[in-house]
Amino acid sequence: YSGSAVYFVESLNTFQRDIKNCRPSIFVSTPRLWSKFQLSVLAKISQAKLDFLLALPWLNNIIAKQIRKQLGFDHVRIWASGSAPLAPAVIHWFHCLGINISEGWGMSENCGYATANLPFRADKIGCIGKPYNGVKIRLSEQGEIQVKAPNTMLEYYLQPQQTVDVFTEDGYLKTGDEGEIDNEGFVRINGRLKDFFKTSKNKYVAPAPIEAQLMQHTIIEQVCVMGNNLPQPVCLVILSDPAQTVALTKYRYSIINRLNTILTNINSRLESHQKLDRMLIMPSPWIVENGLLTPTLKVKRHILEQRFDRLVHAEYSEKVVFIDCSFNPQIKH
Repeated sequence: YSGSAVYFVESLNTFQRDIKNCRPSIFVSTPRLWSKFQLSVLAKISQAKLDFLLALPWLNNIIAKQIRKQLGFDHVRIWASGSAPLAPAVIHWFHCLGINISEGWGMSENCGYATANLPFRADKIGCIGKPYNGVKIRLSEQGEIQVKAPNTMLEYYLQPQQTVDVFTEDGYLKTGDEGEIDNEGFVRINGRLKDFFKTSKNKYVAPAPIEAQLMQHTIIEQVCVMGNNLPQPVCLVILSDPAQTVALTKYRYSIINRLNTILTNINSRLESHQKLDRMLIMPSPWIVENGLLTPTLKVKRHILEQRFDRLVHAEYSEKVVFIDCSFNPQIKH
């Protein structure tokens, strides 16, 4: 219909090579891959050196253009991210390179057609944009985002009760996302209502905003905040490959010190019931093959909670704890 070509990547490890071969004009990806692209750039040039070069008026455009070319993005006119929240700091980082990532949002139930920050606006980074033409969005009394449009599904196949439960009486789809809408109509998601958990102090915590703050740091590649029935939340962390490499050497203390600093800084910005009690550094990444990521690379929070329940509820003396590889993530505790 559109005359576009379709390319298939060989694997996650060859993704960037395959993009260079494709040289797309429109590129939509997931937060996990955007983080990998960022790390691949920083593996070749330090952040300090990059900041220095981009600060030079006569050189910044040349450097940014060269990086876009190396990533295979020299022909791209629209960049976008979806499936899960992308840390605003990551979007700002790419924006400095002339890569303007528009976050969008949608569900299978509405054919993925709902909102986008398109045309891209840097002052709206962190929002999922405004509704597309024909899409109506409102908030319930509980702050749930509700949507109505001609592209919304009619029903769940052979699930009449589930269909009734997901629609309001006036035909709006209950998305399950809690959010807010600003005076320009831009929508911000604070997290999935079902992901909110209650601590043992009877306080509700939304994990997504805390995870977004943690993901601003390139030392962290994956994170999941949990704390159901705990006095304070904890976070499970997968380090980036470079950080993991250093952590396996005698210089592990440098990684621990940096993580402690991150933990302290983030806790200083959180309310008392949201403050993270500790970081648990996991020994192996969460991937589709071990059942901890969806095919669209979203973390399966409920599976993590089941598999690592004993680990999360154990007592520790340190704020940053490296979990031994002998703990088998395939075993359900």
